[in-house]
Amino acid sequence: MDLRLYCFAHAGAGVTSFGRWQQRCGPGIDIVPMLLPGREARRREPRPTDRDALLDDLFGPLAAAAEEGPYALYGHSLGGMVAHTLTRALLDAGLPGPRLLAVGACPAPHTVAPAADPGDITDEQLLRFVGDLGSAPDGALAERGSVWHRTVLPVLRDDLKLARALRAAAMDDVAEGPLPVPVLAVGGREDPVVGPAALAGWQRWTSSRFVRRTVPGDHFFVRGPELPPLIGRACRVARRTALVPGPAGGQL
Repeated sequence: MDLRLYCFAHAGAGVTSFGRWQQRCGPGIDIVPMLLPGREARRREPRPTDRDALLDDLFGPLAAAAEEGPYALYGHSLGGMVAHTLTRALLDAGLPGPRLLAVGACPAPHTVAPAADPGDITDEQLLRFVGDLGSAPDGALAERGSVWHRTVLPVLRDDLKLARALRAAAMDDVAEGPLPVPVLAVGGREDPVVGPAALAGWQRWTSSRFVRRTVPGDHFFVRGPELPPLIGRACRVARRTALVPGPAGGQL
């Protein structure tokens, strides 16, 4: 049985970044992109902005999948916090955890200073932020009132609220201890936002194996060709070593 890899995208995005992952991850991996409400085919549904709303939508499908066979989670930026939140919730419910929790371009919860409420951020500040990240299409920042502004900015604003809420919830849960799940943290070599120290901080959040890797690209290296093979290899190693009794028998 293939290992299912559930994938969660960055703020403001759907699941198109994972469109070629099935071919690029290699054998034995079944890619399952998870589309959050309020975007693409689910654009008419209310967007979650806190932990409870997120779990109301995602916990049921993941709980059923957790009992069906081996699985892993990958989340990019905001998606990393979504994947971490789901891992904690599934384990707290007594369900099998993922063979691997992989996060990309996502700082560990304790490494991020408390952010301002995204509701207090002006459109100009939000546009400057996405411009600095390079996530806006060419010319979009100059076209105030464009379709891109009307459709993407509200999603991005709500996703920033969700990220803030998930980080706060993770810190509230810190007394429960680290996750007994291997963690792989991946960063982009030219990422202007998430540096090596923020990624290395994930070691505090697992009592199992921890590995940090760097790939070419900026904050959105999820769109490039280097990440999927890396995640695919890590999933295969995590699945194989989970079957070996005693100390782990390999490296992610």
